[in-house]
Amino acid sequence: MATRRSGPRTSDGRLGMRLDLPHERICECPGSHLCCLSAGEWLQRQVGVWKFEYEKRDVRRKSVHPATYPIALARQCIELFTHKGELVLDPFAGSGTTMVAARDCVRSALGADLKWEFVDLAESRLAAEPAAEGVAQHAVCTDARELAGLVDPGTVALLLTSPPYANCLNRPRRNKSRRTEDRRNEQYGLVEQYSQDPADLGTLAYKEYCEAMEGIFARLLPLLRPGAHCVVNVPDIWWEGERVVLHIGIIEALRSAGYEFRNTIIWDKTNLVNRMGIFGWPSNYITAGITFEYLLHFRRPTSA
Repeated sequence: MATRRSGPRTSDGRLGMRLDLPHERICECPGSHLCCLSAGEWLQRQVGVWKFEYEKRDVRRKSVHPATYPIALARQCIELFTHKGELVLDPFAGSGTTMVAARDCVRSALGADLKWEFVDLAESRLAAEPAAEGVAQHAVCTDARELAGLVDPGTVALLLTSPPYANCLNRPRRNKSRRTEDRRNEQYGLVEQYSQDPADLGTLAYKEYCEAMEGIFARLLPLLRPGAHCVVNVPDIWWEGERVVLHIGIIEALRSAGYEFRNTIIWDKTNLVNRMGIFGWPSNYITAGITFEYLLHFRRPTSA
């Protein structure tokens, strides 16, 4: 049985040694296959708009974590871009959804987060069910910038993550997308930023955020084997009357870091929206950001 641990922790809460994580295929698929999916399963995923449902194991309360995605989303990405036994990396692991999905799919996974409370949450979710033989999932408390020292180069098959949204959560919540009677709920007026740690990307303005993302992903690129994939989940956000195009900034940052941009997938969230309010009417048309997000698909060039 694979054991789960946070790894050796140094006095400042960071890791001090390289982790030996299983990362080899344990399936019998032909070497040329991208994943273990059948032709029919592959066909279903060719549609560029994806929808998901939450399940009981999902973390949905923003008081626990301000930004999460469904296990089903992570599972679909992992099944599409990896084989059983391979290694998935999440440098902004948050509540640990990527690692939970990797365990479900019989993949190894490493997730990192700056906050101990999120690492502990991820570990508790992993401990709820046993992992399969031959794979392991670990949550570690460290900066994404330091992961290059923890993982062997060329061992990661998929980097799957939802990074902080620059400083777009670092303001009191106004719930403008909710109906008037729902706006003053328990979230109203709260600042849902992950932390005020200077190392947290969520404290950075847009330009500095994009520069930091380029640097982080450049350091992570050697961890991916040539031809390995990367999926980044991100929305665009309105900030002081302007649309902050996070998805464009991330595409440009990762391209500059050496990644090959492959596909844009839309996460259609309309089935998850309840009691959406009217805003902008009648003079200022704004698409509701809560109804969709981007899944940006990249690849490490095969010649790298």
